[in-house]
Amino acid sequence: MTRLDARALNRATLARQLLLARDDRTALDAVAHLGGLQAQEPHEPYVGLWSRLAGFEPAELAGLLVDRRVVRTHLMRHTVHLLTASDALAWRALHEPMLRQRMQGVLGAAVDGVDTGELARVVAGLLAVEPRTLPDVVREVGDRWPGVAVRDLVSLLPSVLPLVQVPPRALWGHTAPARAATLEAWLGRPPDDPTPDALDALVLRYLAAFGPAATADVRAWSGLAGLPPAVDRVRDRLVTFRDARNRELLDLPDAPRPDPGTPAPVRFLPAFDNVVLGYDDRSRMIDKEHRGLSVTGARFVLADGRVAGTWTATGASVTVTPLVRFTRADRTAVGEEARALAVFLGDGARPKVTVGASPR
Repeated sequence: MTRLDARALNRATLARQLLLARDDRTALDAVAHLGGLQAQEPHEPYVGLWSRLAGFEPAELAGLLVDRRVVRTHLMRHTVHLLTASDALAWRALHEPMLRQRMQGVLGAAVDGVDTGELARVVAGLLAVEPRTLPDVVREVGDRWPGVAVRDLVSLLPSVLPLVQVPPRALWGHTAPARAATLEAWLGRPPDDPTPDALDALVLRYLAAFGPAATADVRAWSGLAGLPPAVDRVRDRLVTFRDARNRELLDLPDAPRPDPGTPAPVRFLPAFDNVVLGYDDRSRMIDKEHRGLSVTGARFVLADGRVAGTWTATGASVTVTPLVRFTRADRTAVGEEARALAVFLGDGARPKVTVGASPR
């Protein structure tokens, strides 16, 4: 069986994630291909698409949100993702047991005695009138469960009721509270019923965007358990490899697996980008000593395809902090891409770029 080292896996991931070259597809097609974008921070997906798509303009994504063709909802790993409307409807029921288990595990005794069916029903009725913030809605119904904190009911709600965060939340250039509507009210129909076929399709979609990968990687991305039966059902449509740890890796036969020597351009990733978070074994993208940064909201700089630094921005000012030693060519390329990002973020302001010293 062919063995793929970390560099081969890195180049395959970059190709699937549209990070080897900016792609000409639409923002809607990119969101679909990627299986959604992590969106805990409202404006981060705009940077994720800017780094992946040729000529991307923020108005394109903002228009998709307004037109209800993409939505912001809690899904994979119980985190907020930006998904196509069709994927949100197809995948919500598959994730609901995980969503409930994770949140009730976090809240524990704090929500003992809460009838989650009643909570979902009464809140859905209120949100059917108009989108509202969850704290506002919970304060209206919270006296049904005396002794349960408003914040705990707010945390519980997205796991027991399919919700979306509606515009102007997450529109480029806007700051707005997270007003919620039910997924059914916002999109005009309820989520699809869960089926084995839907879970099988989810596995194949993951491999198209992240493969080659192990079953544990699919679980790390989705948060779902019980994946081996789905993998077994689609195995005859897949090819297999081994990684440096001798794990079995699965992939689609015709998916791109570039030569490991393929040059990789500098790219700037938004916070919590799934290109890093979407694996159980993240060694193809990030060194072990930096892995902890991936869950803190650090925004990463890729150089030669791997996490090589972090970046911050204030308006049109972008600052890069290297995590590894930059070559002269690295510094030049990082500076050029940082300047392009500063122009994108700055909305006409004069760009300013600072690339810090490499670590000793």
